[in-house]
Amino acid sequence: MRECQAGDPTAAALRVAALAGVPLLEASNATVELAAALVAGVPLPPRAEADALHIATAAANGVRYLLTWNCTHIANAVLRGRIERVCRAAGFEPPTICTPGELVAEGSADD
Repeated sequence: MRECQAGDPTAAALRVAALAGVPLLEASNATVELAAALVAGVPLPPRAEADALHIATAAANGVRYLLTWNCTHIANAVLRGRIERVCRAAGFEPPTICTPGELVAEGSADD
């Protein structure tokens, strides 16, 4: 929510309104520890600590998909395997990390 509230006040208000009614996930001690493991083990730069916390929160809460436009530190094909290994080593199943376009394509596939 802090990220949604940042920046241009008008845009921030629209982002916050779009999330009304969406349940917020808790960041437990295990979540914080997993985020630190992601920063150290992937590795991610210190400026990506919030990104690591997003991934860790999704994994620790059993979220199936983590939808993002952040292709630098989250939906990055080079980092995906490393992210998954760190999550599994910590005892968590990682979410499927994807961009909106990937999610739409995945949802329309004939399985």
